Amino acid sequence: MKTGWCVWVTGLPGSGKSTVAHLLADKLKAMGIHAYILSSDALRKVMTPNPKYTEEERDIVYGTLVYIAKILTENGVNVIIDATGNRRKYRDNARSQIPLFMEAYLRCPLEVCIEREAKRGLDVYGAPREVYAKAFRGESKTVPGLGAPYEEPLNPEIVVDSDKLSPEECAENIMKTIIERFVRQ
Repeated sequence: MKTGWCVWVTGLPGSGKSTVAHLLADKLKAMGIHAYILSSDALRKVMTPNPKYTEEERDIVYGTLVYIAKILTENGVNVIIDATGNRRKYRDNARSQIPLFMEAYLRCPLEVCIEREAKRGLDVYGAPREVYAKAFRGESKTVPGLGAPYEEPLNPEIVVDSDKLSPEECAENIMKTIIERFVRQ
């Protein structure tokens, strides 16, 4: 059985991760390449129905996310991780455990992410709403980029500027990198 690959789409909340991940999966499917989207937001709904977003909770959620991605890839499933993964250690953990791994960094200025997130509609891929507004009201002190750090990837396989490119262009660029790295071997 062929080993699956894993791409972690990372960036600040509001950078477009979920939208790009779903467009990426659709583009790959059109090429006959199946990829399962593993969402931290969906996983949290099961593991932590009333999330606190503490460091300990994040360690558990991201550790579980990586474990599931590892098992899936070992069983031939391609995985797109849709998750902020605010600490490098989470993404580095995935890189150390998953042989065919890459990071796709959606770089986007914090002020653009805040503006986008404020306009987010209901239930956009299960993402929590008003994360920045809650931070500004003092209701949440652990929002990546504000109360909690977001550690940018040091050496991602691809960086796309999601404030300059459309979600479709971001997905297309990531898809090209996936094809180069994992499909045309």
